[in-house]
Amino acid sequence: MASRDLAQMRKDALDIFRAGVQAVEPEAAVKQYCRREGNRLLVHQKVYDLAEFERIYVIGAGKAGAPMARAVEETLGDRITEGLINVKYGHLARLSRVKVTEAGHPVPDEAGLEGARAILDLASRAEKQDMVLCLISGGGSALLPLPAEGLSLQDKQDTTKVLLACGATIHEINAVRKHISRVKGGDLARAAYPATLISLILSDVVGDDLDVIASGTTVPDSTSFQDCMNIFDKYGIREKVPETILDHIRKGIDGKVPETPKPADPVFTRTQSVIVGSNLACVVAAEKKARSVGYHTLVLSTMIEGETREVARVHAGIAKEILKSGHPLSPPACVLSGGETTVTITGQGLGGRNQEFVLAAAMGLSAVPAQAGLKGREGIVVLSAGTDGTDGPTDAAGAVADSRTIERAQALGLNPADFLFDNDAYHFFEKLGDLVKTGPTNTNVMDLRIMLICCAQQ
Repeated sequence: MASRDLAQMRKDALDIFRAGVQAVEPEAAVKQYCRREGNRLLVHQKVYDLAEFERIYVIGAGKAGAPMARAVEETLGDRITEGLINVKYGHLARLSRVKVTEAGHPVPDEAGLEGARAILDLASRAEKQDMVLCLISGGGSALLPLPAEGLSLQDKQDTTKVLLACGATIHEINAVRKHISRVKGGDLARAAYPATLISLILSDVVGDDLDVIASGTTVPDSTSFQDCMNIFDKYGIREKVPETILDHIRKGIDGKVPETPKPADPVFTRTQSVIVGSNLACVVAAEKKARSVGYHTLVLSTMIEGETREVARVHAGIAKEILKSGHPLSPPACVLSGGETTVTITGQGLGGRNQEFVLAAAMGLSAVPAQAGLKGREGIVVLSAGTDGTDGPTDAAGAVADSRTIERAQALGLNPADFLFDNDAYHFFEKLGDLVKTGPTNTNVMDLRIMLICCAQQ
């Protein structure tokens, strides 16, 4: 395959994205790690005798919670005594034994609060002879919004908004969430103890750190109250955070509020946590698909973080290098990366990190001077999208562009720099018809970025 036209490359990019998402379909992921053989439940490399358990409860939260629960229902059937999960609005599946509460994400709401309270109550009812299966996936933190004593849901909502707007990483946001909650940072495990607690986890965080995914509801917490205050100071947001939150964090630092449970706490002696799906699995499947349609492939990393625009410029530079010199691989090439970048919001527009990534990358591709010798630069396609089907507060998963996108936009009288400055990538790509809309995928393992580089047909 010496060359392809841009229309074919765009189609290839979408097909590669779909292949990656399909690989982390929650129901299949759960069944791969959790299966039943007669009266034995096999969870990864551990075997449980179901005859030893009087009751089995299913709890959890996350965008993929409903299909994960369906897999558990199909595995355990009428052995499930009761179940409650919180999911994002619209992220549903047909269930018979597990009740579903639809709630707000990324900003928590009252529905999530009531659901979280019911989930904590159910976990607290479990006894030593019981089993609790906890299903965790992306969005689980916002979907379990049960504030610590003395704090309100509005306090948590305002704090989440401030952290999202300042560009804090998901690790930093979750560190704060754990210390202003009654269920996060291992507190849900504390509530379920001494029951046997099994957590099946679809990871949506860089590095798959268990204490960060959904703010570590069922695992030991490695962060502290002091870490929370350091995060506020790092971004200079103390004056923007509600005073009630600051007061709670100060009390924690002074030892007046108990810390979250740490690794030596006995509440973790009867727990098992298994990651059933991750960004790496998604990227590997995308790479396999790209190879199957004739691209040379390179996975940069599944741990990409940082300011979205800067990450986009680096990706654009790699694409240009491939065309110019054939390094680090020769065209036709597919460069893949995963992880989750952040956007520091300064404008008033609409968008998300994936749409902003594609806009910034497209601008980088269009800025190649003629003397650079990149005659084939028109053969570059960039796609970035959230595996959950949602990018920021929009109905799009992301966007797709190519090295002629900026030229097309300018012909329509659009100034891409203005849209980028105003964090308004959604309306930019909407006008071009280049938004990627999938609807809810019912999974979530962060983002998938795809760059295809060919010597395009003229």
